[in-house]
Amino acid sequence: MLPALLSLPYLVAFDIDQEGRLLIGYDGSGVRQLHEVGPDGSWRTLTATGERVVAARYVPESRQVVVEHDTGGDERGQLSLLDLSGSEVPSAEVLVHDPAYFHHLITARAGRVLFTTNRRNEIDFDLVARDLATGDETTLYDAGGFVYAVNASPDDQWVAVSRAGGPANTVQVLLVETATGEVSDVTAYDDETSVYAVSWLPDSSGFLLSADVDRDRIAIFAYDVGTRALSPLLVDDSQDLIGSASPDGQHLLVASSNDGEVTLALHGSDGELIAPIALPPGGCGAVLSDSAPHWSSDGSHLVITYSSPVEPPYVFRYSVATGALVAVREDLELPPLQHPTSYRVESFDGEQVPVYVYQPDGGGDGSAVVVVHGGPEWQHGKVWHPVVAGLVADGHTVLVPNVRGSAGYGKRWYSLDDRELRLDSVRDLAALHAWLPTIGVDQSRVALWGGSYGGYMVLAGLAFQPSLWAAGVDIVGIASLVTFLENTSAYRRVAREREYGHLETDRAFLESASPLTRVDAIEAPLFVIHGANDPRVPLSEAEQIAAALEKRKVPCELLVYGDEGHGLAKRANKLDAYPKAFAFLREHLRRA
Repeated sequence: MLPALLSLPYLVAFDIDQEGRLLIGYDGSGVRQLHEVGPDGSWRTLTATGERVVAARYVPESRQVVVEHDTGGDERGQLSLLDLSGSEVPSAEVLVHDPAYFHHLITARAGRVLFTTNRRNEIDFDLVARDLATGDETTLYDAGGFVYAVNASPDDQWVAVSRAGGPANTVQVLLVETATGEVSDVTAYDDETSVYAVSWLPDSSGFLLSADVDRDRIAIFAYDVGTRALSPLLVDDSQDLIGSASPDGQHLLVASSNDGEVTLALHGSDGELIAPIALPPGGCGAVLSDSAPHWSSDGSHLVITYSSPVEPPYVFRYSVATGALVAVREDLELPPLQHPTSYRVESFDGEQVPVYVYQPDGGGDGSAVVVVHGGPEWQHGKVWHPVVAGLVADGHTVLVPNVRGSAGYGKRWYSLDDRELRLDSVRDLAALHAWLPTIGVDQSRVALWGGSYGGYMVLAGLAFQPSLWAAGVDIVGIASLVTFLENTSAYRRVAREREYGHLETDRAFLESASPLTRVDAIEAPLFVIHGANDPRVPLSEAEQIAAALEKRKVPCELLVYGDEGHGLAKRANKLDAYPKAFAFLREHLRRA
């Protein structure tokens, strides 16, 4: 079943214009390309290349589109301009191209595009506005730091910059006056603070942001530029709320995140509920990604990407005036799949680890795979995951945990793995292993699977708990926290040291928490997948763990893909790698 699951195409929403036309990322070709879907449902192909489209935005008051794309998954975004006034597949005009640097599309305004770039010194990201007619560029922010997001006010007098700053995972929001460069700190913090989804009011008098300032759960705040006051607008102590103001200032989209599900509702500008948006239950209306809901420039429509454990991502067009919700999707024949069951598992210190469990019909064959997410400050949501569905179809019980350090369960939970607490998250894996007999799993036939930081967790589980795990699948994972920090992209090191520890002051701890340091303890066979162009976790991480295990005669297979970066984005590579990983698990998790 796995090839069929991996071949199911998916759609993600990039933008919507005031006529209701959609910019859609669609991977029917095996590589995500850009398409436009008209209000009548008609489709038009806008790109047809061998490389993925990362993001796209309409240029208001025109039939132009700005596209961000990279090469081989290297994340070094370049920008092109498409003219949609013709009827054929439009040719791309180069806007910003220098493959030595990263350029990320922020938004498009009438006649210009805003993007960030690290071309000044490779570390700091600046915000630049480029005039589409003249090619002239104006720098709106260059005050440094690892910038997660920037949001310019409609009148360009102000820029709200979300950047790394403060302890561990803290994101601070700075208000920058573009004419003077004066900087004000919007989110002064005493502890860790996460910030999401800054959206300006149409008169540039202030903006909304979603943050956990002085609280455990994310709430929606309003910031007044004139008074410099930050005040709560919507608060719910039981779940995270993330808000986005409509461009006309009349409405507020509120996403409520609770145990991996994300529901959406339309509110008035005062925060009062107008109506829930009737997405199918049990899934997520994406909120923290490039495919997050997007408003049309006049605030009349929303485009929403939706996903669940039983169907690949697809798109809805939502009308604010009528409440109509129209699905944009392919008619697919989907196999019978299941929603997971949620549990809480007690860990070594009494903390409760959230975990979703997928069990095959009839209970499976007694084997299990624990799938660990990346980040670490991320979360497993109740979304489409064809690998999980394929593992279940292969007869494995699949556990999808949100170990400590995960987002989505409050500030206290995502802070419990910072720095010297790093290995406590690995101890959560041991707690899950101990709990497995309660759901009918044979503890001697359990494997770990994870990507990025999840790959680190796979390697750490095998290295620090060698008697527990029968096998591991590591995808673009970290073998050594020291060499990872030494070799990752310069701009990322700044942010990652705050989470893991600093090379200059914490090297001894970083070495002690690194799987490579304990490689002699690893007994379980390992399967490793890595992209040669990975700018986050260098290929050398995979190569050194594979070489160390080969030296010790521990079975280890390494697959490297020359046209991939931080994970596998191209269907052909997924169809090559994942069936091999599944065969590896079948071999090592079979009954004795």
